[in-house]
Amino acid sequence: MIRRFGESRRFGRRYTLRPGAYAILPRGRDLLLTRQHEPDPEVQLPGGGIDPGESVLAALHREVFEETGWHIAKPRRLGAFRRFTYMPDYDLWAEKLCHIYLARPVRPHGPPSEPGHEVLWAPTEVAARILGNPGDRAFVRTYLAP
Repeated sequence: MIRRFGESRRFGRRYTLRPGAYAILPRGRDLLLTRQHEPDPEVQLPGGGIDPGESVLAALHREVFEETGWHIAKPRRLGAFRRFTYMPDYDLWAEKLCHIYLARPVRPHGPPSEPGHEVLWAPTEVAARILGNPGDRAFVRTYLAP
């Protein structure tokens, strides 16, 4: 059973399954995050949707690069969670299946190529508080646990 964070599935509402891959990216005492400005400002773990026919790891590398401009190495799967949410960019209600990885940020290759995204470095304790969804926050807190 995959744990759910956030609101429950609402009876009678149609949800589209949207699998995605996201990364906890530590460097020293900080985490590499992305701040998405639209449609609603939110701090997120870098990552995003897995395209049809794309592997989870390929999506992870692509999405982190698009949202941060950084290449990553040594991804290790930590787990997954579900969340039910409205995605205004796509005008749909989604059942997001979020695969979470721990990886090492290797080097930047420029600014984010994804419009509306900005790189944010935050101390891990701060990241655990400011991330925009409870699933991301829970995985960061678990990463912080001894």
